[in-house]
This record gives sequence, C-alpha cells and structure tokens, in this order.
Amino acid sequence: MQDKSVFFTNKKVVYVTAAFCCLLWGSAYPSIKTGYLLFNIAADDIPTQILFAGYRFMLAGLLLLVIGGLSGKPLARLSRRQFGQITLLGLVQTSVQYVFFYIGLAYVSGANGSIINATGTFFSVIMAHFIYKNDRITMNKTLGCLLGFAGVMAVNFNDGLMNFQFSLKGEGMVMLAAFVLSASTIYGKRISQTVEPGIMTGYQLAIGGIVLTVAGYAFGGRLTDFNLMSTLLLAYLVLLSSMAFSLWSTLLKYNRVGMVVPFNFMIPVSGTALSAVMLNEDVFEWKYGVALVLVSVGICLVNWVKKPA
Repeated sequence: MQDKSVFFTNKKVVYVTAAFCCLLWGSAYPSIKTGYLLFNIAADDIPTQILFAGYRFMLAGLLLLVIGGLSGKPLARLSRRQFGQITLLGLVQTSVQYVFFYIGLAYVSGANGSIINATGTFFSVIMAHFIYKNDRITMNKTLGCLLGFAGVMAVNFNDGLMNFQFSLKGEGMVMLAAFVLSASTIYGKRISQTVEPGIMTGYQLAIGGIVLTVAGYAFGGRLTDFNLMSTLLLAYLVLLSSMAFSLWSTLLKYNRVGMVVPFNFMIPVSGTALSAVMLNEDVFEWKYGVALVLVSVGICLVNWVKKPA
C-alpha cells in the first residue's frame, strides 16, 4: 500500500484534490442559502441558522469518526493535551466561525459571500508574517493583499459606483468568519503534525457541531420542514464538510502551505458560478467580473514564489 506522505505529495494528486475541495466549498454558499429556503429559515432567525449549522457539522464529524473507526484508525489514542487542542480547534474553527458565517450569509448573496470569504487568504498572509520567521510579507504578497481587498470592495458597489454597501450583520460577519478561519487553520496545521488529519477533523467538527446544536436549541431554534429535498440537501452539506475538511487537512499536513493555498481562488469563482445556476442570481454585472479577477490575481500573487536561477 502506497505511503500517504508519498501519495499526497504527488503534484497531480495535490492539484486535483485541492481543486476538488475548493469546488465543494464554493458549492456551500448557494447550498446553504437553498437550505434556508427549503427549511423555511428566516434571515433574522439566528438560533435556527445556528442549529442548521450544528446539524451539518455534528453529523459530518460523526461520519468521519465512524469511517475512521471502521478503517482501524486509533480514535481513542489521544493524550489529554491533544484532545484539549482539538476541542479548542472545534470551538473556534467550527462553532465560532460558522456562527459568524451563517448569520452573515443570510444577509448577502451567495456570490457576494463567496468572494468576501476569500479575504481569509490575506488574513493568513498577515498573521503568518508575525508567526513564522520564514514567511515574511513580500512585495508580491503586499500587492496581492491590496488587489484581493480591492476585489472585496468592488463586489459591494451598486450599479452607480457611488453607494458602497457594507453591513456588519451581512458582509462584516462573513469577513469576520474568514478571519477566524484563517487563525484556526494555522493552529490546525500544527495539530495535524501529531494527530491523523481525518481523526482531528472528525473530532473538531463533531465537537463544534454539538456546541452549535445545543446553542441553537437553547436560544429557541427549531429545524422543521424535513422532506426529501431538504434532507438530501442537508446530507450533501454533511458529505461536503467531511470530505473537504479532511482532504484539505491532509494536504496541509504533507505539503507547503504555499503549494496548496493558491487553489483558494477557485472558491469565489465556483461559488459565484454555482450561485448563478442554483439561485438564479444575476452575476453578469461588471462588478462581479472585476472582483473575481482581482481576488484571483491577488491570491496567485500572494503565493507566487520565484524559482532560483
């Protein structure tokens, strides 16, 4: 059987797997908004939005742990310190981040949400400058960050260009979720060096999902209107989370961050395209084209490394 470190460092495998993860994450934006419609979740019904997120991540985490147990992975071989680290990761990366994300997505379009969430890449670059001595901010990274944030600004202008639209409970929440995800991703990469990525992801999703579920019920959330379509959509979101997070954690464990992160540009691209198909959103305005180009070029610049002569 081929060693995982060899398999997941093969460039073709890395490229295909990273692209697949980003395509899945891009589909989450229109899928969540579709879920709000199918489950009749109002934009101001925050407890039920949190409960919806809780079901998704709790089930995704449990699914990964069941698969891990059936495949013989050591589910219980965690030290107290490791379990504490994973619990903290679950509370921050899943619970806190998705409270912000789900609330924000209720007030912005799927296309806007996918592009704004791409700011997480630039937050990672800035934080890495202060955390890692070998990952300082360069001219390329600075220019990339500026272009990326310019793209975020562009997508929030209306047709008249003179009325910038930004609300704390909408765009602000999505951007805050991106920041929390960036910080927790750096922390998660460190944990994955001592814990199998699939097990780490399973526990952190399950723990974070349980917290979200309990909080949703505690504040009056109720998820009803279960039917074939709504159940299938929830099942898709569960599979999306379990596969994408587990594969992404594995890629980050065995590869340089700079080799994997450039594929993040596919998330706003696929999120915008799929929002157009699934939600019938008008994404053919000039601002979406400009925003996608700026964000994509920005992320590529952030991760571009000049080969030595």
